[in-house]
Amino acid sequence: MGLPDDRTARARIRDEALRLFAAKGAAAITIREVATAAGVSPALVIQHFGSKDGLREAADEHVIAVFEAMLAPVTERAAPMSRPDELPTLAEMVAQFLPPGSSVPAYLIRMLVDGGAAGSALFRRLYAVATEALDLMICVGTADGGADPAVRAAFLLLNDLAVLTFRNHLADVLGEDPLSVGGLQRWGAEVLAVYGAGLGGNKQPREESRTHARGEVPGLQPDVSRIGP
Repeated sequence: MGLPDDRTARARIRDEALRLFAAKGAAAITIREVATAAGVSPALVIQHFGSKDGLREAADEHVIAVFEAMLAPVTERAAPMSRPDELPTLAEMVAQFLPPGSSVPAYLIRMLVDGGAAGSALFRRLYAVATEALDLMICVGTADGGADPAVRAAFLLLNDLAVLTFRNHLADVLGEDPLSVGGLQRWGAEVLAVYGAGLGGNKQPREESRTHARGEVPGLQPDVSRIGP
């Protein structure tokens, strides 16, 4: 027997709306569908939220509040930190802060893609945190701001958002959820390698791997000058 659902009716409605909106978009979901999923009547949904627009606003506000709570410890502890490598990425925060199966990450992506004031405000907040984290690492010498630190901070943020956006596809091709413990370790190791050495680092093994992939043996390539048209 599972644990009893002790959420209020309002919370159940909001959470089911969030899940359905994240999966299909608010435009494709009706009040009746939300009510059925929450186990309440459509009239109760209207009583609590007034309309579907009101319900969507409540879902937006909830997701913003979740991310504010998630991001606050990072910005609060960033200033006195001596090891900025301890700052978690957005993907790591989602994995640590939210329960498995949470619809919040998917809803976040839909908010950002669909646009609107709430999505724009949340993106600016996420970007501000990315900028603060990069500034800290630059100050203590563990990162280089490059020629354009604003673009670099945006790039770091988009890399994290890409993991959330394509989470299911990544799990399919990698055979592991990128937000699981093992998935985060694999992803983080490669991200740090690319950030540290770039894609041009360690060129010799890459060249050898391409050679072997073509079935060639280094130093024993065919003399193509003797091959006719």
